[in-house]
Amino acid sequence: MSLSLKELSNLLGFLQEDEVVNQQFDSFTSALQKTGFTKQDHFRVGCSVVILLQHKDLLPGAHQRLAAIYLLYDMYRSEPVSANPFAAVFVHLLQPSLEDKSSPQHLLYPAHFGKIPPISQQEKAFLSQLISSPNKDLLKKTPHAVLSNKNGVTDTINNHSYDVSGLQVSLVEKQSQLTSLNKAGVSCVIASPDVHDIATNGDEKSSQKVMEALLTGNHAPSKQYLRPAFIRPTPPLHPCRDELVWMNPMDTTRHTFMWDMNMTQNTNTEVKRLMAKAFRSALTVPQQNQLIAELNSDQKLVHHVGLTPAKLPELVENNPLIAIEVLLMLMQSSQITEYFTVLVNMEMSLHSMEVVNRLTTAVELPTEFIHLYISNCISTCETIKDKYMQNRLVRLVCVFLQSLIRNRIINVKELFIEVQAFCIEFSRIREAAGLFRLLKQLDSGDADTSKK
Repeated sequence: MSLSLKELSNLLGFLQEDEVVNQQFDSFTSALQKTGFTKQDHFRVGCSVVILLQHKDLLPGAHQRLAAIYLLYDMYRSEPVSANPFAAVFVHLLQPSLEDKSSPQHLLYPAHFGKIPPISQQEKAFLSQLISSPNKDLLKKTPHAVLSNKNGVTDTINNHSYDVSGLQVSLVEKQSQLTSLNKAGVSCVIASPDVHDIATNGDEKSSQKVMEALLTGNHAPSKQYLRPAFIRPTPPLHPCRDELVWMNPMDTTRHTFMWDMNMTQNTNTEVKRLMAKAFRSALTVPQQNQLIAELNSDQKLVHHVGLTPAKLPELVENNPLIAIEVLLMLMQSSQITEYFTVLVNMEMSLHSMEVVNRLTTAVELPTEFIHLYISNCISTCETIKDKYMQNRLVRLVCVFLQSLIRNRIINVKELFIEVQAFCIEFSRIREAAGLFRLLKQLDSGDADTSKK
């Protein structure tokens, strides 16, 4: 937050009395950029300017002080005044009641900024108009024109009554978000009680040394105020009786170490390798048996072998037997619904119907899941364009539905209309005609499907 010696020299050169006295305010931005300061340096420069404003002997010229005040505004002129980090300084300068520390407005001004000496009526009028309604005519003026305009000061003050209530509200809101520790603080820099003697008896070199001590090195503006220490009681020591005994056991007859002989054995590596291969291609029978045996020995491994709902279709198509075993192990998992959703919406095939059929005979699947899968199979058969593939899939679906009906997995009455329409549409296929006859037998009550 501190300035370098070169930056301090550039800032003081910018604020020289003979430099700013006849310089228009709208040219300050370009003049500041020529000194080497960028937008990232504005806050550091502003904090240093506030320190200079606190001491009349450091900025003895009236034109310098007015230029410094304008600089605090100009560096953040593209943002609302309430967003300016030095808005509290403006309120402090415009509110004469701030001298009374019992007034509410005094609480809005950060204590670590230190007290800034009061400014003249011309400067107040200029600052009031600057933060309320700046115009091109105002920015075309010079510090000399503002301070010498004694005749127009009264009219300006009447037009701008320093109504900064809106700005005060925004500052109060920001203050309320700070902790009590951040609000508290006191400036470490104390102004000289007799500025006149310093101004007459002091020399330029002594002022330069003071400014270098205040604004450069370790004495940065952010470190020039004190905050109260956060006082908290020292935590009591934990009563330690037996814990440290295990760190340095002395009596080996009482304490023995229990070694985990399987600690260095990693069986997960082989299981993960086989599962990763199962996603890509069909496993051999020995590999399938090995993978299923490892998963059955520790069913928690199924959560750590890389299986996700998104990878289930690959496992179903390449290794349906592994997919069946894995899904049975995941029946109590919180993710089983996601696996069912993927299985229902995946592309219909012999392997997917095999997996669903085996699951229906092994466990009780949700009825809505089975109905949704059947509807998906029928829709796939109706929309496929290839006649050969369409006939093949229709045969598979008819055999699949007959198996579900004969094993009483589904209540055919809930799907009677949909399945009957499917059979009529593909009545040319022998399996569809057989399924249609089964539906008619069930509907008429002439056959006992349990014996079929």
